[in-house]
Amino acid sequence: MKTASALLVLSLALCPVARLLPRASASRMPEESLQQQIVGKEREELEALKAGDHKAFANLLADEAIFLDPRGHGTKAEVVEHTADFRLLDFTMESVKFVAVGANSGIIAYKLTQKGNAHGHEFTSVAYASALWTKRDGKWVCLFSQETPAR
Repeated sequence: MKTASALLVLSLALCPVARLLPRASASRMPEESLQQQIVGKEREELEALKAGDHKAFANLLADEAIFLDPRGHGTKAEVVEHTADFRLLDFTMESVKFVAVGANSGIIAYKLTQKGNAHGHEFTSVAYASALWTKRDGKWVCLFSQETPAR
């Protein structure tokens, strides 16, 4: 009985220490947060435009996606068509804000500074952008995106 009591006291004393010990290697690396995943997908979308990979860009967009800019709203097909002669040369994302919408969805808003070439003309612009991303069947897609020129 003394042995059982001693083991119980010892195990209770070591419980806090056990929490400090490294866990199995699979759980050592923390999973990317929802915000990190969505910001990463937004960067991937911009990098696709920078690389001129319009197929990769289109694959990141939901078929029913809606886009909004100062000229109005557009569908995925319209945006993909309009970006065919568009190439980002450089971009920065600053002041990123995030709101989770669900376990696999979220909205980001940020300041976008971009340099690019559209229809043979180089441009530089600063805009406030936002995007709604969701994960469907293991794949991230953008459902909504908007850009408002900064003043």
